[in-house]
Amino acid sequence: MSKGFVVWFTGLSGAGKSTIAGALQAELARRGRHAELLDGDEVRTHLSKGLGFSKEDRDTNIRRIGYVARLVARSGGVGITAAISPYRDVRDELRVQTPGFVEVYMRCPIETLTERDTKGLYRKALAGEIANFTGVSDPYEEPLHPEVVCDTASETPGESLAKITAALERLGHLARHVVERLPEGDELHALRAEARTLPRLEVGQRELSDLYMLATGGLAPLDSFMGAEDYESVVSRGRLAGGQPFTIPIVLRAASAPAADRIALFIGDQPVGILDVTGAYLTDNDAEAVGVYGTTDEAHPGVRVLKDSGPWAIAGRVVALAHAASGFPEYDLTPAQVRATKSARGWSTMVGFQTRNPVHRAHEYLQKVALETVDGLLLHPLVGETKSDDIPAAVRMSCYEELLRGYFPPERVLLSTNPAWMRYAGPKEAVFHAIVRRNYGCTHFIVGRDHAGVGSYYDTYAAHRIFDEYEPGELGIEILRFEHTFYCTACGGMASSRTCPHPADLHRTLSGTAVRKLLAEGKDLPIEFTRPEVAKVLRDAANEEATA
Repeated sequence: MSKGFVVWFTGLSGAGKSTIAGALQAELARRGRHAELLDGDEVRTHLSKGLGFSKEDRDTNIRRIGYVARLVARSGGVGITAAISPYRDVRDELRVQTPGFVEVYMRCPIETLTERDTKGLYRKALAGEIANFTGVSDPYEEPLHPEVVCDTASETPGESLAKITAALERLGHLARHVVERLPEGDELHALRAEARTLPRLEVGQRELSDLYMLATGGLAPLDSFMGAEDYESVVSRGRLAGGQPFTIPIVLRAASAPAADRIALFIGDQPVGILDVTGAYLTDNDAEAVGVYGTTDEAHPGVRVLKDSGPWAIAGRVVALAHAASGFPEYDLTPAQVRATKSARGWSTMVGFQTRNPVHRAHEYLQKVALETVDGLLLHPLVGETKSDDIPAAVRMSCYEELLRGYFPPERVLLSTNPAWMRYAGPKEAVFHAIVRRNYGCTHFIVGRDHAGVGSYYDTYAAHRIFDEYEPGELGIEILRFEHTFYCTACGGMASSRTCPHPADLHRTLSGTAVRKLLAEGKDLPIEFTRPEVAKVLRDAANEEATA
């Protein structure tokens, strides 16, 4: 479980405590951390109703707020307080009692507060018309050693928020925020020109997917191709060297170590990225195969890719000079764009659905069950490299469009591409997919019985069990584990092994092999398996391929 902590805002009335505290709560939610905001005015109304403004009553009020904030932190959340808390001794008392106590002093001179005060309270207090007014007729004791000081007379709210989050990262309470590195305009033109002067490393679409995901923050907290310490830790224990969950090595492989500390990545004659090299090391392909895929069998597509790769890994930060495009540019949204859309639609919760296949009735059932309890669905098909016998991304995207057009409320679904490539790493990739969707703003993620599986390499429901290895809240996203789902002729609709009492011979399911066989023979797919509009897209694509 992620360790909880408390952010204690203190400062005079009108200094910006509630505003910045609210902005911090939203930023923490975006980063996958649950936070509760204890606002001074609201606490006075509910938790401390009846207390006055003597020093004794003020201290009692602050101790109550501190107690609740500790409870939030103890459960792995973040307790954010926004109360004047004028007396130093009680704040210091709470610091001693509260692990992870971060004091934020919102400093602002009386002159500025008086100018801002639309109710005229400061003017009345200065005129002696209001008694016990903190900072005027009642003392305010500034913190002596706060973790953060925000000068709100001169700083914008954004600058204050950035200062606070930087401090939380520095103190180890938050993972370092990954800043997008997607240059545009003149900067992009200049970097592409520079790339042509640098030593070149030829890469492919898989490497482009990884560098683009790194550059957009899709792989946070990772922002670089992994160094040796992170690589070894991920392979051996499914965590980065710093302890954060991460189950898939993100490495740039090469035949040899680079001779320069800045290199350009090319696909053909096109520069796709620039890498600032921080190191190079030899990888252990057998240990990686076992640690990630659970096998060294080269028939496994992920192991085969691994064995065909160079033995060296190059570490370093990247700038993306090209996008990992799907062919559907209107759906190629970065993590920041998806999060912005979620916010614009007013969704507090969003469930992510990973797919590398057209959505069939069982998938649709899972998504709609989830939509009964969350605000929105991110249908997030993977459009990077997959197995050669998987249905092409362009065909799948057309299927998604047809399904959403006829069977989902448009205001509750967002279709966006996921540029990652498929490893087929089963349970390890299920965790990886959850982390990625957290970075895209999802609060929930659907995991089926054989998530990211291929063949018989992984036990049924291994992708469910792996999440038991993490403490509640540690991944920053809630996992929705779904059982085997099918159409039951006796039930007359979609059901799962949890809800259907009927024998398997009454369940209608189709394997990928069976679907491809029906399509190759020009036959219709059963309506119990997929919607007619989706079946038509698949049939037309199969006919076009057969006549090509």
